[in-house]
Amino acid sequence: MIQKINSHYAKVFTAPLGHYRYIINMGGRGAGRSKVAAQRATAKICAPEYYRAAIMRLVKEDIKNSIFTDVRDNMEELGIDQIINITENPLMFRYGKNSIRGLGFKKNGDQKSKLKSLANFNEVIIEEADEIGPEDFIMLDDSLRTLKSPVTVMMNLNPPDINHWIIKRWFNLVQAIDEDGNVVDGFYKPVLKSEFTEQVLFIDTNYLVNAKNIAASTKYNWEQYRTTNPDHYWSVIRGMVSAGAKGRIYKNWLPLSATEFDALPYPSYYAIDFGFTNDPTAIVEIKEHNNRVYVKELVYRTGLINRDPGGKLPNISDELARHDVPKGARIYADCAEPKSIAELQADGWNVHASTKGSDSIRVGVDLLLGKEVFYTENSSNVEREQQKYCWGLDKNKEPTNKPIDDFNHAMDAIRYGVYTHSLRSYVGF
Repeated sequence: MIQKINSHYAKVFTAPLGHYRYIINMGGRGAGRSKVAAQRATAKICAPEYYRAAIMRLVKEDIKNSIFTDVRDNMEELGIDQIINITENPLMFRYGKNSIRGLGFKKNGDQKSKLKSLANFNEVIIEEADEIGPEDFIMLDDSLRTLKSPVTVMMNLNPPDINHWIIKRWFNLVQAIDEDGNVVDGFYKPVLKSEFTEQVLFIDTNYLVNAKNIAASTKYNWEQYRTTNPDHYWSVIRGMVSAGAKGRIYKNWLPLSATEFDALPYPSYYAIDFGFTNDPTAIVEIKEHNNRVYVKELVYRTGLINRDPGGKLPNISDELARHDVPKGARIYADCAEPKSIAELQADGWNVHASTKGSDSIRVGVDLLLGKEVFYTENSSNVEREQQKYCWGLDKNKEPTNKPIDDFNHAMDAIRYGVYTHSLRSYVGF
């Protein structure tokens, strides 16, 4: 049996058995990832070595018309489908003692169903791996423990957005650059983290590596998206990692570890956006150097009063103390809450009203847009808001120049702090 393999995927077939626990084929449309997975499965099932594999998607019922069909079509093209026992109930390929089963993490309409152990399987091929949640993946990964052969998990997927667990677990991100050397705003190129190079084979793909198998008219249409729908072009066609939704304001913020933040040798200041019943109080610690802003989320919760000398009710003053904020540290807070500021000052905190002026939201947003911003990885609400904080849309669903009044509690605290702190040298406070 001879298969013609796309040279871009050569390592999928030539890597020493068991060298890589994970193979991640990730990239844009038309790259031929499913074909390669089908070729690998076909080669393995026909080999004399032990091979018990599962081809999987999130929902079992989706397998039959996707990867299961790809494997069967590949066998038919090679003329070996007559020697492979193929059944549809259950979904299975069998050749001698080797087999491939079609399995799902969930059953259609039963999102609470749980995957059974795959202890005797030595390979799993997951199509549309970005559909899988981290808990389901960990359960699968932990169940693969056969001693009969090294274990491999192969994942095929289009790049998810910047917050997906696959990106966070295995990849660093670098700013996407087009062929002319221009920054592609809001998109990143995934780069495998150095600590995983011995464990993970990452193959970065898009249609350019498979161009000879794609019709010229299709390629032409895809390239038109570069001007007509650039978000679709860079994410779906070219396989870059997207920073988020349409109209998103802050696209290029990046995470850093809390340890890295704490080690930064720059003075801290703090900022508060007040809330109570429905809106949370958000408190952040901020450091700056040159044109970079570093943010650490300290507090994000509802039901906080300002101070409680009796110590019985949850309050902002106690939260500041719990997070080791020095009493003399400069704290900026929403100037629309003078009573709250006065109460915190009465408790000994060095709180200053934020500066607001004409169109202060837009001015503050513009200031942050001109800076490199980093947030700690445990700042989950900063991250969530940053992903969802967008310009309002007009009647044609196009972004305006006014932010939405939502997902903005931590965003407002950061804006108050950075904007007001930037004015200190001018207004002398």
